[in-house]
Amino acid sequence: MSDVSFDELMEMVVHGFEIGGVAILTVGSLAAFLKAALSYRAGGWKRTYEETRRNVGRAILLGLEFLIIADIVMTITVDPTLESAAALGLIVLVRTFLSFSLEVELEGSLPWRRKPAAADVA
Repeated sequence: MSDVSFDELMEMVVHGFEIGGVAILTVGSLAAFLKAALSYRAGGWKRTYEETRRNVGRAILLGLEFLIIADIVMTITVDPTLESAAALGLIVLVRTFLSFSLEVELEGSLPWRRKPAAADVA
């Protein structure tokens, strides 16, 4: 392990986060579809569809967070150039917009229009 440079170590970390993000996207989506297939009989088509959509959306949100972490680590440790920082900014902007859109779609309202949970009020 002492022969590994800092850049090589950070590239391994980045690859770990990328693999984790892809795994979350894949396993989360497959689990959501499997659950949908198993729960179709009990809940009917509309309920199953809405639940599956929420579960797939959650998997996408979590997977995107891992991929954003990988991009940030890569940019600040391995390739700290102005060009890579600009590319990171664009990637984070697009992924943040996508995450925000998914969150609004999953919750059904804008974050600032949601009623606080009972635990948040107390």
